Amino acid sequence: MLILLPPSEGKTSPASGSGFDPSALRFADDAAVRAGRDEMLARLAEVSARKDALELLGVGASLTHEVAANRHLASAPAAAGHRVYSGVLFDALDYASLPERARHRARRQTLVFSALFGVTGLGDRIPAYRLPIGARLPETPGLAAWWRPRLTPALDAAAEQDGGPVVDCRSGGYAAQWKAPAHRTVTVDVFQLRNGTPKVVSHFAKHTRGLVARALLQAPARSTRSLEAVAEVVRAHPAAPVAEDGTAPADGAARWHVELVEPTGAKPGSLRITLPET
Repeated sequence: MLILLPPSEGKTSPASGSGFDPSALRFADDAAVRAGRDEMLARLAEVSARKDALELLGVGASLTHEVAANRHLASAPAAAGHRVYSGVLFDALDYASLPERARHRARRQTLVFSALFGVTGLGDRIPAYRLPIGARLPETPGLAAWWRPRLTPALDAAAEQDGGPVVDCRSGGYAAQWKAPAHRTVTVDVFQLRNGTPKVVSHFAKHTRGLVARALLQAPARSTRSLEAVAEVVRAHPAAPVAEDGTAPADGAARWHVELVEPTGAKPGSLRITLPET
C-alpha cells in the first residue's frame, strides 16, 4: 500500500539541528528527481530575492520572512517532514502518537508531494519553505506540469514494486504531479451532510484524510492489500462527527458513511466518506 499526501502550506521551522541534505531524500538516486530538486531550489532562491517575490509566489505580506528564508534553504536546519508539516491533515495523522510499527509503515509507505521537492518520504529531513503548487515562477510552466515528467518514471516504478493499493489523499495541483495506476487507486473524497444533502467540505476533508491515513497505517499490513480491504478498515473507524472547532464530541456515537466506488478504465476509484450532519 502507498498513501499519497499533499504537504501543508503551514510549516514549523526547525529551530536547530543538522543542515538540509538533498542526497538523503527519498528517490535521491533517481537522476531526474534529483536534478529537478536542485533546479527548483535554485529557482526558488532566485525568485525569493526579487522585489515582486510575494506576487510571484502568491502569498501575502505577512509571509515576507518565510519568503526571505527561501534564499537560504541549502544551509537551513532540517527536520523530519512529519515535524515540519503542521497543517490540519498532519495534526489528524498525529505521527508522534502512532505505535512504532505504524510509524515504520508511515516512513516506508507514505509519500508527501511538494512543489519544491517533488515528493519526499514522511521521515525525510527537510527545511521549512514557502512554495505553493499554484505559484507562477518566471519562465516555468505550472509547477504540477513541470514536475510530472520528472516524477513519473520513479513513482511508476515504486508503485509497481509495492504492488498494493494506492490511497490518494491529495487535492488540487498536488494530485496533478503524478497519475497513480488507476486500477489500484482510490481518491479519498469527503462530504458532509447539510440539510440531508452531501456537500464538499475543505477543512473537514483535510482532517478526515489525516484520520484515514492514520487508520490505514495502524491496521495490519495483511488487511490493506486490496481496495475493498482498505475500505473495510476505514468503515471500521470509530469516527464521531466533527465539531466546528475540529474536535469530536465525547459520546463518539456517530460514524462516517463510507462507500467504495471501484476504478473504471483509466479512472481511479473513490473512497467516498460522508460525515454526519452535526
